[in-house]
Amino acid sequence: MHKTGNIFLVGLMGAGKTTVGKLLAKHLHKTFLDSDHELEQRTGVSIPVIFELEGEAGFRVREANLISELAQRSDIVLATGGGAVLRPENRMTLAEHGIVVYLNANVEDLWNRTRHDRNRPLLQTANPKAKLRELLEQRDPLYREIADIIVTSGHHSVNNVVREVEQKIAALDGQAQATSNTEHANTER
Repeated sequence: MHKTGNIFLVGLMGAGKTTVGKLLAKHLHKTFLDSDHELEQRTGVSIPVIFELEGEAGFRVREANLISELAQRSDIVLATGGGAVLRPENRMTLAEHGIVVYLNANVEDLWNRTRHDRNRPLLQTANPKAKLRELLEQRDPLYREIADIIVTSGHHSVNNVVREVEQKIAALDGQAQATSNTEHANTER
């Protein structure tokens, strides 16, 4: 595992980052954080209010500063906001400070999970399902660009998703250990 022991969850709203992140952190004995909830606690207002007062651009600046700060911690599981990957500095920070897990879900599953949630400013449109489709098309390549692990979270139970993430992290750790052992052996020759 990366030396910080951090795990960063990325994916669209409704992919299960918070739900999976809480259980994953519990299983791995790490601290769970959600960047949107952290931002709400620090500002004292909801994400929709930040969007209303500062627009998406203002929200993204606050989010970038928060991610930069939180990524400096060790042994955390961080659920990021769905649009955190839009800023190159966020992608670089996440990729450099931990294992990035992309929770991927299809538009239908995302829609079913978010359609009654009024706390999603980007979905307050005439056609929220079309907006989800547009966001997925825009962001999927960015999620994939930085992901160390990709797990489908659509129809699977939270326990199954967490188990798959844990298995893939263990496989990554095994690869990293094997590489380290090989490099160590080569330097001793």
